Amino acid sequence: MAFNNVSKIDDNVKVRHVLVSVFDKTGLAPFVRDLVATCPDVKLYSTGGTYKAVAEALGPEAAAAHLVSVSDYTGQPEMQGGLVKTLDFKIYLGLLGEHYNEAHQGDLKRTGAFEIDMVVCNLYPFERVSSQPGVSPETCRSNIDIGGPCMVRASAKNYIRVASVTDPADYDGILAELRATGGAVSFATRFALMKKAFAHTAKYDAAIAAHFASVADPASVYSFADRASV
Repeated sequence: MAFNNVSKIDDNVKVRHVLVSVFDKTGLAPFVRDLVATCPDVKLYSTGGTYKAVAEALGPEAAAAHLVSVSDYTGQPEMQGGLVKTLDFKIYLGLLGEHYNEAHQGDLKRTGAFEIDMVVCNLYPFERVSSQPGVSPETCRSNIDIGGPCMVRASAKNYIRVASVTDPADYDGILAELRATGGAVSFATRFALMKKAFAHTAKYDAAIAAHFASVADPASVYSFADRASV
């Protein structure tokens, strides 16, 4: 993509809408508490176990002011036992929307979607689960994350506006930058986070490919119980 509108790309992007979906909740509670303290108008969008963890971390009053269920935002319930939660067009309009693109802005306005300025996301622990002795292919299959990599890749692609946060080790640095900038993330930081995000999803997909490449004859290792659940 040629940045013909590079002069219109903001160096510092204010954090107003944040999508939070993490399996590894290390450091999440202090991060979201400090995030709402630093960005008093911020809205956090979340689902499932992450929603519950954020609500607990914030407490009832702050959660009522800052936390929104993804289902309430999209108007769609979680489906297929929670497999389909964030795979919704309003989420991806918000992730991929470009400030300077009038057509994108028109789509946001038409659908009632918001620009999402930050994604905080890490993935199901496929590598850890698949390395366990005697693990079945079906257990491994159930630990292949779909929505997480989609969110990470969409936010990383749109690094010209969106911060894609995949590593809890980055929480403190991001909070420090937000405090220093009055609640914004710089282009340099978004670019660095983008590189880390694509490395994260690349490693994840490589682990899945490598594991299943080692299963030469899936029929020989699936139990009848596994087959019945497929």
